[in-house]
Amino acid sequence: MKIRTKKFSLMVINLAEKLPNFGSSEIIASQIIKSGTSVGADYRAVCRSKSDEEFASKIEIVLEKADETLFWIEIIAEKKWISISELETIWKEGNELTAILVNSLKVVNNRISIMS
Repeated sequence: MKIRTKKFSLMVINLAEKLPNFGSSEIIASQIIKSGTSVGADYRAVCRSKSDEEFASKIEIVLEKADETLFWIEIIAEKKWISISELETIWKEGNELTAILVNSLKVVNNRISIMS
């Protein structure tokens, strides 16, 4: 997952670099770079968790950033700044990462509730 989330971060940077250079798209580029690169960076923090509770808390942050990145991809698609066909791969990867993160959170939350 470390490699996969880093690749996703790089995909996001590449996407942002393809956006047109004017006011609103530059703001969106900045936003998507912040959220998309946070997925990889914050996942590394998840890997350093010392407890299930810390893991759950940190993975929720990664999940939030992944979902935010998907939101910005939706905006880019709806503004037609980049074609849907060019967005398919990053959209798919963002959704797959989100599904993995949700599943990981469920597993650890179940383990926490069993141990309480």
